[in-house]
Amino acid sequence: MKLTRASSYALHAVAFMAAQKHDRPVASHNIAQARVIPARFLLKVLKPLVSARILLSIKGPNGGYRLARPASEISLLDIVEAVDGPIRGQAPLLEENNGPLNNKLEVICKQSADQVREHLKKVRMSELVTSRGKKGNHKADRD
Repeated sequence: MKLTRASSYALHAVAFMAAQKHDRPVASHNIAQARVIPARFLLKVLKPLVSARILLSIKGPNGGYRLARPASEISLLDIVEAVDGPIRGQAPLLEENNGPLNNKLEVICKQSADQVREHLKKVRMSELVTSRGKKGNHKADRD
């Protein structure tokens, strides 16, 4: 499986918010700066996370974004599908006379997608924030 740039940015943004020691909203430009994400693209990524009720958007001078529910209740699947849409397994169908093989390939691709969905559903954002190794040790995550 390969994450899109949008879902990767979304995961980084949610992880950044989950790592905060406070429950105050975080301005998008602070997330963008801390995670080296283009600010305009980040805003486009945060919008579907608000629509999916993963994040709350707070207006005003002290506004920003914060998690809509605890990180332990947000799965990787929630974030990836909010940004990229449902994970589907589809095989490109070739000519009609390849029907039996096309059907088998379609079944295999759907089963693979189901397995990926189940795996991503089990991984919680709280796990990514608390069980990071040395590679993910960003200074901004500790602030």
